[in-house]
Amino acid sequence: MTDVYTTDIALEVRELSRTFGVRKALNKVSFDLPDGAFLSVFGPNGAGKTTLIKVLTTVTVPSKGTARVCGLDVVEDAVELREKIGLISHNPLLYPDLSAEENLQFFAEMYGVSDVSDRVRELLVSVELDHRRMDLVRTFSRGMLQRLSIARALLHRPDMLFLDEPYSGLDPHAMDILDGLIAQVRHDHTFVMISHDLDKGLELCSHALILAKGKVVLFDSKENIDPDEFKATYRSTVGMGVA
Repeated sequence: MTDVYTTDIALEVRELSRTFGVRKALNKVSFDLPDGAFLSVFGPNGAGKTTLIKVLTTVTVPSKGTARVCGLDVVEDAVELREKIGLISHNPLLYPDLSAEENLQFFAEMYGVSDVSDRVRELLVSVELDHRRMDLVRTFSRGMLQRLSIARALLHRPDMLFLDEPYSGLDPHAMDILDGLIAQVRHDHTFVMISHDLDKGLELCSHALILAKGKVVLFDSKENIDPDEFKATYRSTVGMGVA
């Protein structure tokens, strides 16, 4: 599949730093990501990947530097920015004692979605959960929770989607469904995905970023990346083998 993206900048990061005591989780991180791109972020545990996502989604305030997402500053425009982004993380951010339909209705109303019933039904069909729409979420498998969390993230038609290890814990069928969902909405959003799977991350991305000890080791577009050289850089930088 050919990657399609414009030259407009969706994500602008400048000298971004975040410290926790004496530990530098992010250390002067800078890069630009075009609108419509798919960025895969790689690095070992403790590299700063999740902290980067938290800053870009307004969950954590940076210590220094700036970041603009969809043209909005992550600190000064945080409230407005939250309406333009969707987040899929390890925590599905769902209410276990509500049904799938009730969860999506709640979040749709919170985001001010105008066509709540139609939008909820459309997404439940897309994630293959329409037949379980009245079941309590606490009865769902890991894969079903992840699919429903994707529906939640897409409800308000965000400009940018952040995915923190979205394939973690999924069985092969659930992974296939997630692949299909990403393909369906690929050209309607800009993506930032954290991944420990180099092959999957490189397969999906238009741009790739390696973080180590809070610093950018490599950032480039996929067309300039040789997969073998990329994996060698990853191994030599973070000391982790690649299967």
